[in-house]
Amino acid sequence: MLLGPAADDWSFPRSVVGVAVLVRYAAGHGVAPSTALVGTGLAPGDLDDATREVTAAQELRVVRTLRRELGDVGREVGRTYRASTFGAFGYAMLASRTVLDAMTTALRFFDLSFAFVIPGAAVVPGGSGDEVAVTLDATTLPDDVRRFLLERDAAAVHLVLESLVPGGVGARLEVAGDRAVVRFGADQLARPLPERSAERLLAAEALCRDVVDRRRARTGFAADVRVLVAQRLRDGAPMADVASALGMTERTLRRRLGAAGTGYRELVDEVRSSVAAALTARPATLPLADLAAHLGYGSPAAYLHARTRWSPDPVRGALDTAPDLPTIEG
Repeated sequence: MLLGPAADDWSFPRSVVGVAVLVRYAAGHGVAPSTALVGTGLAPGDLDDATREVTAAQELRVVRTLRRELGDVGREVGRTYRASTFGAFGYAMLASRTVLDAMTTALRFFDLSFAFVIPGAAVVPGGSGDEVAVTLDATTLPDDVRRFLLERDAAAVHLVLESLVPGGVGARLEVAGDRAVVRFGADQLARPLPERSAERLLAAEALCRDVVDRRRARTGFAADVRVLVAQRLRDGAPMADVASALGMTERTLRRRLGAAGTGYRELVDEVRSSVAAALTARPATLPLADLAAHLGYGSPAAYLHARTRWSPDPVRGALDTAPDLPTIEG
């Protein structure tokens, strides 16, 4: 009845919004954003761009800082989450027809959440009828952040489930050791959601698919490099900077990427092509000079020359036929 989650490992790239939630909580308890972000390579201004992605390691760095400054406040942080916090992922849940459909949607796009603890859901016999048990097992997480992340993610799951329908689903949260379980009656699965909408669901799911397709195209080490390249794109994504962020030499970075079946320039071109496609798909036309700068090129001519390396090039036709792009002279 219930699907398994789309992700089986917590190391997937994630939205910067998850970091923003942590930093906002820290600021509300006397920890400056610049302090919360120490060691991440991120600046407070980076948190304003909801399209930016971060690596799991960057978010873990913030978690460690919060734990050092404020203690194990994971449960309190988890209680600040709402379905809408997760953007299109959350709106897809809210637009679903029933509680079961919302849970199915959440598991299908689980790697769009900010969670580190991978959940599993099953219907099990209960004392007064069948129950749904959502189990979170944190044993694969680093020891120093395990309790924080387990309590944060379990509290968020509990709160979001309760918020799906008026009066909640009667969920109970139990945390013991490295595991947590959220239980509620299986009869609640059929309850209709008040904000259900087939049209909004289709739109939100389309947005979710766009993001997960891009993220799932790369996994493991190459996925982390891709995220770090995107963060440094305006500066040209120098290999030395990305290698430094990963705590390794350029030579080691090249070797690790080679073992993953790709190369650094290939990843940079891949990111540039993807970002260019997203920017040119917007209703408002972006001036070519601004597009080139956003992608880390010194001039429109440099961008136009470089894009010939991209294969496939999803924006070539759109740019060549756009009637309102400026002519490049000289």
